[in-house]
Amino acid sequence: MAQTASIVLRQQWGAAAPKSKETLKCSVKKVVIHHTALQRCKDENECHSRLLSIQRTHMREKDFDDIGYNFLVGADGTVYEGRGWGVVGAHAKGHNHDSVGIAFMGNFTVDTPSAEAMSSVKRLLQSGVCDDYLDAKFTVFGHRDLGQTECPGGKLYAALPQLKGCP
Repeated sequence: MAQTASIVLRQQWGAAAPKSKETLKCSVKKVVIHHTALQRCKDENECHSRLLSIQRTHMREKDFDDIGYNFLVGADGTVYEGRGWGVVGAHAKGHNHDSVGIAFMGNFTVDTPSAEAMSSVKRLLQSGVCDDYLDAKFTVFGHRDLGQTECPGGKLYAALPQLKGCP
């Protein structure tokens, strides 16, 4: 049996309340992988600060209802709840109603994703399947597969095949 992913909840990192929230209609078949294109955070306090900054940018500058991603993951493998399971994200225009968006915290044009982060995302995906938020036959996409962007960076994009199978 796969170990379920441990998730730092919104209230634990100090997230602001969303302006509104739309529920997904069913389990999704797409997982869209992103990177934040920011420096990696080195500890819990720095990651919490980074999350708050990303949420502020998404809500104030991009006029999103909340942080765009469903989940974010640090280099140490810590998974942070963004919008969470079952909620429509704002991460891949035209694909938000049938996907979950997961952002690796860092710039993966430069950095290589850590084994801890990759392992945590695999556990998160397995949890999503077990809890029926994610279809068992889900497909993993890099953001660049769905839009004109370099996201999630070449080094993370090259590692995506590792996420296609469950742990």
